[in-house]
Amino acid sequence: MKKPSSKIRDEIAKLQEQLKIAETREAERIGRIALKAGLGDIEIEEGELQAAFEEVAKRFRGGKGATTGGKKGAGDGGGATSTPADASGAGAGSTGEA
Repeated sequence: MKKPSSKIRDEIAKLQEQLKIAETREAERIGRIALKAGLGDIEIEEGELQAAFEEVAKRFRGGKGATTGGKKGAGDGGGATSTPADASGAGAGSTGEA
């Protein structure tokens, strides 16, 4: 039996709320880490900072992002679980900067 469109709309609304909560949680986590790393004190354009975050995400996924002289093999192992969509999408929905 097919679901009525009103039930589908309700399910979509619940999922959108869950997504909003998850993105907020991820943005807060990334923001806390960025502040601990000293990024709050750096004056940089948002686009440039996003590009740097995308390079980091690519590096932790095993891609060929630029290395910055960190510990050898620090990016190996893939301990990060966020995706570029998470990194860029999480910040897109927030009202303030991290």
